[in-house]
Amino acid sequence: MEGGCNLTELTIRDAQRADVPTIVALLADDGLGSARESVDGPVPNSYYMAFDSIANTTLIRLLLAELDGEIIGCMQLNLIPHISMKGGTRAQLQSMRIRSDRRGQGLGGIFVRQAMDLARNAGCVQMELTTHNSRSDAHLFYKRLGFQATHQGMKIRLDQ
Repeated sequence: MEGGCNLTELTIRDAQRADVPTIVALLADDGLGSARESVDGPVPNSYYMAFDSIANTTLIRLLLAELDGEIIGCMQLNLIPHISMKGGTRAQLQSMRIRSDRRGQGLGGIFVRQAMDLARNAGCVQMELTTHNSRSDAHLFYKRLGFQATHQGMKIRLDQ
């Protein structure tokens, strides 16, 4: 048992197209996400188009965490074949969210560890992620799970 939650209570599954509105709401459930996601009115078609692209590849999984039949988390797990590390595949964790009213209960750790197991079973040699500089709680969370800040990430917006 971790943080009051039994491992058997948390179910991990692949997202379905009907889950898109819930995923968008999870992504918007914090200060950064609320500024970059569109949650007012109907879910824009662009989210469904992105989901369809993800669903049509074997190298990306959009995963959901359910507790008592309720979706409480999401993440995107990208499997990236790589020429370095002796041709080893890397797992990239993106857009990991636990619903704000369920944070601090150990659920995120369970979810990430299960994603690590999925990546290992897919033959990945490493898991990596980026997290925004302002997310100090997330930095501590990932460090507790064994992640190390070994690189400095950089980004540039191409749509502006």
